[in-house]
Amino acid sequence: MRETPQELAELQALLDVSLSRSTAHLRSIFTDRTMTAEQLTEILGGMCTLALSTVTASGEPRISGVDGHFLHGRWVFGTARTAAKARHLAARPAASVAHLRGEDLGVFTHGTVETLNPANGEPAADWPDLLAYLKDFYGDDLFDWDTEVVYYRLRPHWMTVYAPDVAKLMVESG
Repeated sequence: MRETPQELAELQALLDVSLSRSTAHLRSIFTDRTMTAEQLTEILGGMCTLALSTVTASGEPRISGVDGHFLHGRWVFGTARTAAKARHLAARPAASVAHLRGEDLGVFTHGTVETLNPANGEPAADWPDLLAYLKDFYGDDLFDWDTEVVYYRLRPHWMTVYAPDVAKLMVESG
């Protein structure tokens, strides 16, 4: 877990507000089948496959898979700078991601992406630390980190978690 107490408190507030403002249908499924921010950050260690949803210029939805890392209460993910999703996010930064583990876990997030290492411009202040984490995870020489890949952080405005058996997930992640 890399989150500070403040980041955990912010994540918990987001989870609570998101569920409380959801539809009655969603609340009927998720209430009593969710987890705390602290539990979530313990379970989401390492790489998590995400389904990323973007929108084309004509408003058509597109979904694709990306490697996601849950760091400091936010999803971080990357793609090739030449990928269609990179063009979509540059023009329309709203995005949704879902991380699913069968029927055991669903993490659903809507928000706006921030480019962490833009091709032209200043990187995010914490990019050096994130890059060190990513290089440690993937290896120094997997990509030309400066030119081939672009990384994003999804700043969520809505996030819910479905977890019918938290104890099972905690044992599996421990």
